[in-house]
Amino acid sequence: MKTQWIIATALATALALPASAQDKVKLVDVVELSGAGATAGTNWKNGIDLAVADINAKGGILGKQIEIVHYDTQTNPGNTRAAVQRAIDEGTYAVLGPVFSGPIGASMQIAQRAEIAQLVGGEAAGLTKQGNQFLFRTSLSQTAAMPKIANYLKNTVKAGSVAVVWVNNDFGKGGRDAIIPELEKAGIKVAADVATEQGQADFAADAIKIKNSNADAVFVYLNEEESARFLRAAKQQGITKPMVGETTLLGAKVIELAGEAANGVRGHVGLSIDAPIPAFQEFGKKFQAKYNYASDHNGLKGYMAVYMVKWATEKQKKFDKKGVADTLRGATIKPSDEPGILMETTIEENGDLDRESFLAEVINGKQVINATLPKIRP
Repeated sequence: MKTQWIIATALATALALPASAQDKVKLVDVVELSGAGATAGTNWKNGIDLAVADINAKGGILGKQIEIVHYDTQTNPGNTRAAVQRAIDEGTYAVLGPVFSGPIGASMQIAQRAEIAQLVGGEAAGLTKQGNQFLFRTSLSQTAAMPKIANYLKNTVKAGSVAVVWVNNDFGKGGRDAIIPELEKAGIKVAADVATEQGQADFAADAIKIKNSNADAVFVYLNEEESARFLRAAKQQGITKPMVGETTLLGAKVIELAGEAANGVRGHVGLSIDAPIPAFQEFGKKFQAKYNYASDHNGLKGYMAVYMVKWATEKQKKFDKKGVADTLRGATIKPSDEPGILMETTIEENGDLDRESFLAEVINGKQVINATLPKIRP
């Protein structure tokens, strides 16, 4: 390993059409292609590559082909900071990624100082509470999602008590800190509050704690692989109470890894290729055909991130790095104006998003969407 960059995989993808350097616009993706975030990061990267290929095939952005470069952070905050700085030094037009909230929090001040938009996959509520005018989500935040989950637990599951199990990183702690006040406001007792570790392999002891709490339902907020391991452990311990979560718990990778243990899992889903939106389903088919597996929500987020940059650039009718952020803040992007955004998306002044979302359940190894929830501020 030569430097701290850990650019083990610098995947420079010079895209389909030949073009001179001045005919290209460079985007650098800083993402977790190895380490604990590899599953999420690989989906995000593949979604980006799909968007870049689509855009370049149609002539690029304002006539320029996109040159996309991916840097592997190994899910390490220090590597992420170095990679974001390198992206800026190399003249990236915007920074894409990362996906995990911890590395985002450790690196986002670098793009902010350079006044370059950074479009990220993280959902931790605290990221957009720091006044960074150059940070933009590609998914709903925990602040937007948790009230919907608490209402679901109260009104649909009819739970009077809930056990909360969460991963002790920025993502998990943010989710835990967002859901508990919402449960309390809904009059739901927190019967157990169980922290787990990122990368944890054995969840037997945690499952026993949850079982002994005798809660009416379990709220699970873990990363993909850990979610699958917890579901298998819960099944082995004979836990039969409803398992409810957010997008990650119902993702394709969790369903694949958990097998039978994923059946019956329910929850709120911000993005899904199974949602009753034709553009989502078409994306899912293209992703499956290219990569031979089903995209999870991170693939959709990566795809939409590139189209957010495209829309903002074409809106300002020029390539202006700072202008990308200025144009995105407060905007509503409609599929009628930019089909690649896939669904109407409002970008709030702090970088949070508002858009429709979904309730889902895993049935026979497949995520099934049960309902569409409206925007918070339609």
